Amino acid sequence: MEGLVSEGGPGPRPTSPSVVGSTAPADRPSAGPADHTGAGPTGPAGAGAVAPDDPVGADEAAGEPHGPVPAVLRGGEPGVGAAAREERAAAFDAWLGELLHRAQPPAGIALAALGGLGRRECAPYSDLDLMILHTGVADVGSVAERVWYPVWDAGLTLDHSVRTPDEALAVGREDTRAALGLLDIRHVAGDEELTNRLRDMAREQWRALARQHLPVLRELTTQRWRTQGELAFLLDGDLKEARGGLRDVRVLRGVAFAQVADAWRPQVRAGYTRLLDARDALHVVAGRRRDRLFVQDLDDVAALLGLPGPEALRRRIADDARTIAYAVDDALRAAERWVAAQRHGRHRTGPVVRTPVAPDVVAQDGEVVLARAVVGPRVDPTLSMRVAAAAARHGLRISPGTLEWLARHCPPLPRPWPEPARTAFAQLLGAGPRLVSTWEACDRYGLVTAWLPEWTRIRSAPQHNPVHRYTLDRHLIEAVAAAARYARDVARPDLLFLGALLHDIGKGLPGDHSVVGADIATGIVESIGLPPEDVAAIGRLVRWHLLLPEVATRRDLGDPQTVRHVADIVGDVETLELLHALSKADAVATGPAAWSAWKDRLVADLVARVRAALVTGTVAPPPTNPARWSSLVRGQLPAIEITPDRVTVAAGDRIGLLASVAGCLTLHRLDVVSADTATMTVDGSAVTVVSCRVQPRDVAGPDRQRLVADLTRALSGDLDVNAALAARVRSTLRPRGGAEREAPPPRVVWAVDRATDATILELRAADDAGLLYRVAHALELAGAHIRAARISTLGSDVVDAFYLVGDWTSAPERAAVERAVLAAALPVLD
Repeated sequence: MEGLVSEGGPGPRPTSPSVVGSTAPADRPSAGPADHTGAGPTGPAGAGAVAPDDPVGADEAAGEPHGPVPAVLRGGEPGVGAAAREERAAAFDAWLGELLHRAQPPAGIALAALGGLGRRECAPYSDLDLMILHTGVADVGSVAERVWYPVWDAGLTLDHSVRTPDEALAVGREDTRAALGLLDIRHVAGDEELTNRLRDMAREQWRALARQHLPVLRELTTQRWRTQGELAFLLDGDLKEARGGLRDVRVLRGVAFAQVADAWRPQVRAGYTRLLDARDALHVVAGRRRDRLFVQDLDDVAALLGLPGPEALRRRIADDARTIAYAVDDALRAAERWVAAQRHGRHRTGPVVRTPVAPDVVAQDGEVVLARAVVGPRVDPTLSMRVAAAAARHGLRISPGTLEWLARHCPPLPRPWPEPARTAFAQLLGAGPRLVSTWEACDRYGLVTAWLPEWTRIRSAPQHNPVHRYTLDRHLIEAVAAAARYARDVARPDLLFLGALLHDIGKGLPGDHSVVGADIATGIVESIGLPPEDVAAIGRLVRWHLLLPEVATRRDLGDPQTVRHVADIVGDVETLELLHALSKADAVATGPAAWSAWKDRLVADLVARVRAALVTGTVAPPPTNPARWSSLVRGQLPAIEITPDRVTVAAGDRIGLLASVAGCLTLHRLDVVSADTATMTVDGSAVTVVSCRVQPRDVAGPDRQRLVADLTRALSGDLDVNAALAARVRSTLRPRGGAEREAPPPRVVWAVDRATDATILELRAADDAGLLYRVAHALELAGAHIRAARISTLGSDVVDAFYLVGDWTSAPERAAVERAVLAAALPVLD
C-alpha cells in the first residue's frame, strides 16, 4: 500500500485499532524475504501458493477454517494480460470477502484494497495492500487477525493497516505518498458505504490540499528518476520505478485527480497497458515478484507477449516508456504553473499576454501556441515545422493543445519542401540542447514522421552495443544537439546538423550501415530539396562518419600511406572539418565510453596531418630513426623513459619485448592505447625500442620507481609477467551469472588496405586485463614481427590493430597466426 504501510519486517500481532504493518507477525512463518518477492514457506505468491491442509493460527484456534485459496492463485501457469489481471483481482476479492465473512465482523467494518488490487491490476506475483476500516469498533483487532493470518498462511506478502476513516485522512494530510495511495482505494467486503465515504473524502482532500501535495509529488518523482534512470534507455530497467515506468502513471493520476491537467491520452493508456502486460510476463518468467527486466529475460518475456524477439520487446517498452515520461513531464509542468498561480491569486489581474515569437506563432504562459489568425480551414503545410523551430529557438514547450491541433490539421509537406520549411528545419536542428525536448514532443504527436516518414523505422530502435546509452532515434537527435557546440568549427553548420541527424540512418538494415545509410540519407535530403552538391556532401558525411576515429585509433598515423589514404577519401578541407566535428558530436551522443582525451588527441593529430596533405599536396615521410630515441638507445641497456602519457623501453633485440612491457604496464594499472616498435643498429648491435602511449586508471598514476624496477626485472627474466598477470586476473574476477551479457567469441580480421604498406591484423574481442600481453606474446611466438599496435577500447570490447611486417599472403601462415591470436584472446577463467 503506497505510503500507508510501515517500513521493516515482522511486527506485533495486529490488535490495535490503528495498526500498520507488512509481511507477517513475529510469531508466524515469514511470508517472504526482505525484498518482498512473495516467496514464502508454502510457495510463491500467485502461482503455487496453497492453503495449508492443516492451517495453524487464529482461525484454527477458533475452530473456523478459513477456506481454500482460489484456484487461479494456487498453481498452474499464471496468466498474462488484462483479462488475467481482472481474473486474479476477482478471485482475490472473492477469497478475501469470504475471509472477512468467516471472521464474523460486527457492523461498522469494511475490508478495502489499495495498490494493484485496488486498481484491479494484480500481476502474477503481486503483494496485497489491504486496509480494514472501522467506525471505532472495540474488537477490530481480532477481526483483522482472522483476515491477515490466512493470507500469510497462503504464502502471500501482505501490507496491511487498520484505521478509521478519520485516521486514514489524517495520515493523508501529512504524507503525500499515503494521500496518493488512498486515491486507489476500492471496496472488497463489509460496510461498502464506509469504504466509499473514505474514497470520496480522500479524493476531495487531495484536491483541497493539491497546492501542498503536488510540489512534494514532483520532488519525490524527480528523486526516484535520479535513482532509477530512464526506462527507455536502460539495458536492465525497472518496469515500475524507472522514469516512464508504471509508477509514473500513479503520478499522472494524482495530477488528474487534482483537476490540474488531463494527461491520460489514449497513447498513454495504451502504453501503460502494454507495460502491465510486460510486468505480468516478467513475473511468470522470473517465477517471483521482480520488476527489473534483465537481458536474459528478454527472449522468454517476448515469447509470452507474442512478440517476434527481444529487439521488438525492447523497442516497444522504450516507446511506451517515452510516451509516459513525456506525459508526466507535461503534467508536472502544468502542476507547477497551477501551484504558482494559486500562490499569487486565483484570478488574472490583466489581459492574457501573447508575445509573437515567429510568424503565426506566439508565446503564452511559457508555452508556444498558434496565433489566432492561423486557425482556419486552409492550413500552411510548413506550420508544424515553423512552430517547432520557434519553440526550440526560444526554449519553450509547445502546448499540448497546439500539438494535438497540428497533428490533426496540418497537411503533409510537399516534396521537395518549400523554402520556409527548409529554413525552419535548419533553425530547429541548430537549436542545440533545446532541440531534444522539442523533437520528442513533436515525435510523440506524430509530427516527425509526417516530416520524415523514414523516422518510423528507427523510432525507439534499441542499440545493441552497451557503449550506446540511447535508442537509435534519440542518439541521432542527441548528436545533432551536440553538433551545435562545433558549429563555429565548420564552414557549413547546416550540413553538419543534417549529417548528424542522418549518420546512423542505415542501422537495422542488412549491410554496412554507413554504406546503406548514405543512400537513404541522400534520398531524404533530395526530397527536402537540397541542391545536388549538398546532397553529395551529405552522402559523403554519412558514408565516412566513422573514418577519422577508426583510422586514428586503429592505424599508424606516422605511416604516410595512412594519411594519403584518408586525404584521398576526404577530398577537401571543408569535408575534413565536417567529418571531424561529426565524429566528436557522434561520440558525445553515444556515451562517455565512446570518447576520451587520448582519442581526441589521436583524431586531432590525424586531422592535422590530413589537412597539411590536402593543403600542400604532399605527405611528409616517416622518420627513420626518431631523434627522441637517440640518447635512449646509446646509453646503458635496458633503458627506460617514463612521461605522464608514454613509457619507452630500449633493450637488446629479443623476442617478447612488446609483450613484457605491455604486461608490466597492465600490472601497474596503465592502459596501453598505442604501441610502436623499432629495431636499429647501434655500434654494431641490434637494439629494439618499444614505445607505448598509456592512460593511467588512477588519477595519481603509477609509482615510477616500482614501474622501472618491474620493467627491469621483467626484461632480465626475474619477474614472471605471465604468472603475475594471472594472479591479478584471479583477484579481480567477478562472479558469473546475474545480468552480465554473454560476450560473442573473439574474431580476427585481416585488413589489407591502401592506408598502409603493412599487413594489419585486427582483433575484435572482449576486453580483460592482460589481453594485450597475451596476444602480443602469441604473435611473437608465432614469428610475427609487430611494427606497431593501436588499441581501441569501446566499453567492454576492444578492437586491437597489429601492424605486421613482412609478407603475409600465405593462407596457411595466416591461419596459424589467427589460431594463436584467437586462443590468446579467450577470457581467462579461474
